[in-house]
Amino acid sequence: MKEKYDLIIVGSGVLGTFHAYHALKKGMSVAILEKTSKPEGATVRNFGQVVPSGMDRKWQNFGKESLKIYKDIQSQFDINLRQNGTVYLASNEEELQLIEELHQINISNDYESNLLTKEQCLNRYDGLRADYCKGGLFFPQEVTVEPSTMIHKLHQFMTANLGLDLFVNTTVVETKDLNDEVIARTAAGEIYKASKIIICNGSDFKILYPEIYNHSDLIVSKLQMLQTKPQNNYRLDGSILTGLTIRRYESFEECKSYQAIKAKENPDSFEKKYGVHILFKQALDGSVILGDSHEYAPAKEIDSLGFDLNMDIDHFMIEEAKKIIDLPTYEIQNRWFGMYSQCKTKDIFEYTVDQNIHIITGIGGKGMTGSAGFAKHNIDAIFNA
Repeated sequence: MKEKYDLIIVGSGVLGTFHAYHALKKGMSVAILEKTSKPEGATVRNFGQVVPSGMDRKWQNFGKESLKIYKDIQSQFDINLRQNGTVYLASNEEELQLIEELHQINISNDYESNLLTKEQCLNRYDGLRADYCKGGLFFPQEVTVEPSTMIHKLHQFMTANLGLDLFVNTTVVETKDLNDEVIARTAAGEIYKASKIIICNGSDFKILYPEIYNHSDLIVSKLQMLQTKPQNNYRLDGSILTGLTIRRYESFEECKSYQAIKAKENPDSFEKKYGVHILFKQALDGSVILGDSHEYAPAKEIDSLGFDLNMDIDHFMIEEAKKIIDLPTYEIQNRWFGMYSQCKTKDIFEYTVDQNIHIITGIGGKGMTGSAGFAKHNIDAIFNA
């Protein structure tokens, strides 16, 4: 432990880690304080899809920057990054219209995408059902990672090559600005000193600043996901996003037909009630990750979401997935849920306590895609670089 750091990050998830990464790249001394032995939240409980294609224009730019950062790290250190692209599969004429409109938007945004015919989709994706797919939109630059291992590999790279000090099992119970420095006091009574502190973990935020947390506009989303058993002699490349995703992701809201198409949807449908859209991604062991759903509650009422899995949601997702791709097996080996916070009124939660303690959280489902690019911009802003 150094006598004083340029920056202390509270929380070792993807958002905090990339803030640390960009500060280190600028030559700063950085410590990450993590209350558990390893990240346990949304960073490791997501699909591992880096998909700028699904975001609005602002966050797509952050996502495009993230792609460059991920690929630069992969060129130096294996974080299991795979550039295997993202496809959106349209199931009817309305969704086909939306992907065609998004393709035109991508041309003006200078973001590569390729329209695929039904036949091209069927040839590219083994088991894809001809009675589902009407066409696709493919993003060749996009990547996948393994969320359960990526963050640990990134920490290894940063400690070995960039000089990161990572302290795990270190619970911060107080942060204080003393004008000439800020301090983080731990449950064990240790004092860490720095010029600035950034708090990137929602649960740490809740503990350290409960009044600010309870009066924030943060909401929490609970997502259910499933993992099949390994698929023997079967390969499914990239991120597979489907019709319900086309009807959900922010990027499609910029399409001229979007509002009229959304207005026709049944507001009482099961997929509307639980925010279900169907995604597929094959993991390195050959299993396929399926999901996901979205249930919401104000952040201060997170316990109302419960800690059980809703099996009706799981059954619905499996039955919908079977309509899209004939996998060799739909036998499930693992089920879980993840939770992430997001803002009702803003795209991310930012709050400055005094002058040198910053709370940055509530990035929502954009974390794996947007954190690397956003954190680069935010470190510049915080340090007036």
